[in-house]
Amino acid sequence: MNLIKIIAIIILTPLVGGLLTGFDRIISARLQGRQGPPLLQPFYDVLKLTEKESIEVNSMHRFFVYVSLVFVVFTTLIMLSGGDILLAIFALTLGSVFFVLGGYASNSPYNTIGSERELLQIMSYEPMVLLTCIGLYYAQKSFFIKDIISATKPSIIYLPGVFLGLVFVLTFKLRKSPFDLSMSHHGHQEIVKGITTEYSGKDLAVIEVTHWYEVIISLTLVYVFFATVAPISHVFAVIACLVVYLFEIIIDNSSARVKWQHALRSAWVVTGVMGTVNLLILSFF
Repeated sequence: MNLIKIIAIIILTPLVGGLLTGFDRIISARLQGRQGPPLLQPFYDVLKLTEKESIEVNSMHRFFVYVSLVFVVFTTLIMLSGGDILLAIFALTLGSVFFVLGGYASNSPYNTIGSERELLQIMSYEPMVLLTCIGLYYAQKSFFIKDIISATKPSIIYLPGVFLGLVFVLTFKLRKSPFDLSMSHHGHQEIVKGITTEYSGKDLAVIEVTHWYEVIISLTLVYVFFATVAPISHVFAVIACLVVYLFEIIIDNSSARVKWQHALRSAWVVTGVMGTVNLLILSFF
């Protein structure tokens, strides 16, 4: 991968992620009967945060957030360049772990509770994401995204159950209700801002940009289910990504946050039923 492509991915990914976040806020406002902010409001918010002072609890508290961003950017580079999807997921998980460590490092009760819930979220969605990687390998005989999207038939034909399970757990990764356990963009958390309570200024801006990268990573997982060697399939894949994202927004605005026990149990049940059964059927045939 050449340097120009790397720079383009690093710059364009958060731009698209920020626009999707702005779209999210507009649709959410309409669903709630409000006017809502402009499309570019997420960028205005981040720019405003960069101008504010960052209150440093301790050096490690900030360090882990920036390390988390590095791993998320690394994941994005792997996925958007057609690299190994399994390596990308492991890097993404490592970035999430560093984010959790940053929450623990602050020694704040709100951050600590948020970190514990973030770990529960990782335990909830990670098995399904790993099964997605395994399923894509079963279907297309490769872990490399460039090979998966170069197949003659889309992976969704072989993996409908895995795809539905993935859409279910993406609610965790996109931080949408009913599974926004550790932090939320909305003001309905009983633990204030959860894992991000003690962050401010530039550090909070970094967390927001990291989330923009994660949005694109999540939708890329959807994309690979529909893309094939046929050029027109990539158009359908993008449409599928937008439909899934719109679906997640509607779920976010029509459901209340559940307890962590229910979130963990439901994610594992969906993983066991939709993911495992699909893979067993695929391996049998």
